[in-house]
Amino acid sequence: MSDAALPTVAEVRAAAEAVKAALDRHLAAVESRIGDEDPAVYAAFNELAAAAEEYDELLYDRYDEVTPFEIPTPEDGVAYTGPAEPAAFSVLIRRDYAVVEPARLIAQAERVAAHDRDAELVDDGGTAGALGVLFGEYEPDEIASRYKEFGLEEGDSTLWIAALEEVAEPGDWLNSPFGQADPQDVLHRFDVSSVFDEEEDDDGEDFEEDEENAEPGLTPA
Repeated sequence: MSDAALPTVAEVRAAAEAVKAALDRHLAAVESRIGDEDPAVYAAFNELAAAAEEYDELLYDRYDEVTPFEIPTPEDGVAYTGPAEPAAFSVLIRRDYAVVEPARLIAQAERVAAHDRDAELVDDGGTAGALGVLFGEYEPDEIASRYKEFGLEEGDSTLWIAALEEVAEPGDWLNSPFGQADPQDVLHRFDVSSVFDEEEDDDGEDFEEDEENAEPGLTPA
């Protein structure tokens, strides 16, 4: 960046003052919050994140320095805007599997069907029918713990706890059970993906490489 494009000292100081003000507003929102999921706290958090990011960028551009802390921005996730005191909640789960051994899957379904008159292997006895039999016999959590026995390979999964204003009437949402899931109503979210493992491995490789290149008596940062 050229000297002409550098932020001024006054701009950096103004950004620092904005962070201080945002910190005060965030603390005030926390002190007066209503419930654990108060939208005012989330709004103050997002304002603080934006102010801190702006200050960090200007500080780096002007002085080639950074702050010792990092506040996640809203880009890292969707801010919660649901009720502060939800009267009910929904648990939404998605688990992906790959059928890597169709013969094993079908054999397991045939074994169940042989001992259960109600378990009928339809769809010409293929994997579609086998899945119907197995999920009719076993709970999803048991499938998740024994997926290798059924010739499956585990993929990504996510679990959302979504706030509700009130419990839905029986049968209201059955025609479209996942069509009304709004990320802004999600109180908590838990994701599992091999991508996270790869990122950790990459970090480990970088650390090992740093160790190899480090000077004697120094610990890599």
